[in-house]
Amino acid sequence: MAVFKLPLLPLRDIVVFPHMVVPLYVGRQGSIRAVAAALGGDRRILLAAQREAKTNSPTPDEIYEIGCVARIIQHIKRPDGTVKILVEGQTRVRINNFVASEDALVAMASSHEDLPLGVVESVDADTVDGDEDEHADQADQRDALDRSIRAAFAKYVGTSRRLQPDVLISVKEIDEPARLSYTIAAHLPLKHAEKQAILEVVDIRLRLERVYEALRAEMEIFEVERKIRGRVKKQMERSEKEYYLNEQMRAIQKELGDRDELKNELEELFDKLADKDMPAEVREKAEKELKKLKMMQPMSAEATVVRNYVDWFLMLPWNEVSEASKGIGEAQEILDEDHHGLDKPKERILEFLAVHNLVEVVKGPILCFVGPPGVGKTSLARSIARATGREFVRASFGGVRDEAEIRGHRRTYIGAMPGKIIQGLKRAGTSDPVFLFDELDKLSSDFRGDPASALLEVLDPNQNNAFNDHYLDVDYDLSKVMFICTANSTQGIPHALHDRLEVIRIAGYTEDEKMAIAKRYLIPKQRQDNGVDNVEVKWREEATRTIIQRYTREAGVRTLEREIASVCRKIARDVVQTADESGDQPSKTFTITSARVKKFLGVAKYRPSRGEESPEIGMATGLAWTQVGGEVLQIEAGAMPGGGKLMITGKLGDVMQESARAAMSYVRARAASWGLRPNFYQSIDLHVHVPEGAMPKDGPSAG
Repeated sequence: MAVFKLPLLPLRDIVVFPHMVVPLYVGRQGSIRAVAAALGGDRRILLAAQREAKTNSPTPDEIYEIGCVARIIQHIKRPDGTVKILVEGQTRVRINNFVASEDALVAMASSHEDLPLGVVESVDADTVDGDEDEHADQADQRDALDRSIRAAFAKYVGTSRRLQPDVLISVKEIDEPARLSYTIAAHLPLKHAEKQAILEVVDIRLRLERVYEALRAEMEIFEVERKIRGRVKKQMERSEKEYYLNEQMRAIQKELGDRDELKNELEELFDKLADKDMPAEVREKAEKELKKLKMMQPMSAEATVVRNYVDWFLMLPWNEVSEASKGIGEAQEILDEDHHGLDKPKERILEFLAVHNLVEVVKGPILCFVGPPGVGKTSLARSIARATGREFVRASFGGVRDEAEIRGHRRTYIGAMPGKIIQGLKRAGTSDPVFLFDELDKLSSDFRGDPASALLEVLDPNQNNAFNDHYLDVDYDLSKVMFICTANSTQGIPHALHDRLEVIRIAGYTEDEKMAIAKRYLIPKQRQDNGVDNVEVKWREEATRTIIQRYTREAGVRTLEREIASVCRKIARDVVQTADESGDQPSKTFTITSARVKKFLGVAKYRPSRGEESPEIGMATGLAWTQVGGEVLQIEAGAMPGGGKLMITGKLGDVMQESARAAMSYVRARAASWGLRPNFYQSIDLHVHVPEGAMPKDGPSAG
């Protein structure tokens, strides 16, 4: 076993094999001194790879133990102070230890010889025949492995563009298996660690097998690359063909005298952009996109995306505003004309409009109408738009789960478009419309984001002057928009969003208010909608009251309007049927009375119970609040012989059950002042029942 004491040159990203001639560029001062020490001796140097290529000054622990002794064939000093050497690998060695030296790394190494193919450690006379058969099998395996690896390398050289054909000639002349494995491994584009692992293998057969596996893997990679190149080539040929045909078509159109449509279209877009009133930042962005569109092929998908993007810039109202607002007196007339009652909401709306007339940009709370369905929240917002002379835009948020519905989609997605805010402004055509967010309490959230959180920026007057839609990717000023929200209940609105709203509650209408609304608004509207406005109809108040009491039970007037429409349809059918029979338009007069309403609408849906007609012992009236209005509850109580048991029925929640127990305790505490025996409850059972037992009853009105 040979022992060497040689200067060590650490290698960053290369592994040198025996019999390999390779140029090396040396730049580190310690490495340059190691080369100088080798040149001062027998020109031999020890080459070993670093474990981490980024390390500038590797310690002995950061250098692989297995390396290679090489001879410096050529040495050239470069102008930048670095050194280029040409080395030839000679012997594989194992580094035993390092010798202290001030100039360069010096190591003691011993030769690390290969284990020959087919080696036999001992020979026994009794097993000579068996060994001969084993040697024959090993020889066959060696020949098969040798032929396989040479054939695979020949195919690799023929397929790869990295190697010259003369490399295959030099490999064919190699007879030694060890040298063959080193030479082929040196020409493969393997990773640094993989080449080091091959260098460290002692068994030549195992090393050949590893090299063969690496060859097969590289061939599979080449096959995949070849398929990818084929697909890319076909696609490029198709694109070139389309481009050639488009150019031919354009040339033919010019010869025929047709206009260059694309050029004219781009010029038209540039003219529109020049005439469009928009912020400087937005104009710069639009001009940049138009210049990009000018360089694109008109039939490409990217050109369509850019064109749609520019169209949004041109269609949006950046600085367009509505005409001057109407006066407060005219606004009040419009509100009174459109809605009966609602004095408090109207008063707050007029205050809101007055401030808007005095201050150009109002940084105040956003109005939110909260009330049951059918009380006129949405129509009230329409009246505000009419009273202020602004455009009206409505966006319903019922069931909206995706944050992109508010902020828009990124342009990188297929089918991307702006959010509901920007779309509504495009429909309005002005930058200061009345924008209604309907059903705000019906917002929900899932994995696509939280739309309510996205609305925080929109509904905050201190932030919405620079609203950034993901599709437009530029700031839009929403401070001039008059935002109004509606909801059935504030419980579904997140606290942070609720904090930005000024809630105006619209509780509902009394019976007298419904009578007035039906007379002034609903009956004339439904007569016109159902084609009986030219027919003489006398509508008695008793008929309207019958519909309200017996056919509706609601806080608003939506069901009332439907029932009135049903009566008008009955009249329309009678008119048409009579005209068909007589042959001309009849001058018949219809008088709508309570009896006729019952005939038209059928059996009454609601009727008062006898217990409600006069006061009864054991019955009390309660009121319940719900999101759709309110309910009058007839709470019944009964006493019977028993043992002091209190029964509570009617699907009551914990709060209402506690209220019943508190009432019982109050009666027991005041028993003496009411003339009751102190232990009166011990001989009776009390039963408290709230009707409509299937309906859960609990909440803010539980007392």
